[in-house]
Amino acid sequence: MLEIITDWGWQFVQGTFVIVAVFLVSLVLTVIFGLVGAAAKLSGRPWRVRLANAYTVLFRGTPEFLILLLVYFGSASSLTWIAQAFDPGIKFVDISPFWTGSFVISLIVGAAATETFRGAFLGVGIGQMEAAYVLGLSRWQAFALVRFPQMWRLALPSLGNHLTSLVKDTSLISLIGLQEIMFTAEMASSVTSRPFEIYLLVSLIYLAFTTLVGVTMGWLEKRANSHLARG
Repeated sequence: MLEIITDWGWQFVQGTFVIVAVFLVSLVLTVIFGLVGAAAKLSGRPWRVRLANAYTVLFRGTPEFLILLLVYFGSASSLTWIAQAFDPGIKFVDISPFWTGSFVISLIVGAAATETFRGAFLGVGIGQMEAAYVLGLSRWQAFALVRFPQMWRLALPSLGNHLTSLVKDTSLISLIGLQEIMFTAEMASSVTSRPFEIYLLVSLIYLAFTTLVGVTMGWLEKRANSHLARG
C-alpha cells in the first residue's frame, strides 16, 4: 500500500480534487433542479405537474450509468450532426466529460430531491403563511422569510442522504473518460496488477468524503433545529 501511495499518490490527489469539483457543481444544480421540480409539482397547473412527474419517474427509474451514457453520447452525436450541417468536414464534436457528468448526476439526484422538497413544503403549515400575510408581508417576502426557512429545516435530513448518494455517483463519470479518482484507480491497477489495494485506497477516500458530508449535514440539522432545543 505504501508503494502505491508513493508512486500514485499525486494522481490520486488530483483525482480527489476532480470529484470535489464535480460534487460542488452538482450540489448547486441538484438544489436548483429539486426546487424547480417541487415548485412544478405544487403549482397546480396540470402541464407542469405532468412534466415534473415525468422527470422524477424517468430519472429515478432508469439506471444511472445508462442515463450518463445516453446523455453523453447522445449530446455528442447531436452536436456533431448539427456541426456537419454547416461544415461537412467536421468528423466529431467532443463535449466535456466534467460538465456533462456533473449535469447528469445533478439531474438524477435532483429527481429524488424534488420529492424531498415537495414533502418539506407541504410540511409547512398553511397557518404560517396566513399569519405572514396578516402581518403585511408580500407573497415573496412570506416565501423567503417564512416558508423557505421552515421547508429547508424539514428537508435537511433527507437532503443529507441525497448528498451522500451524490458523492458516490461521482465515480460514474470515469465511464465517459473524466480523469477522476476511479479513472486513476483503473490505470494504476492495470500498471501495478494490485487492484485490491488500489480500490481499497479509493474506498477509504470515498468513505472519508461521505463521512465529512454526513458530519456537515448533521451540524446543519442541529443548527436549524436549535430553536426547538431551546424551547
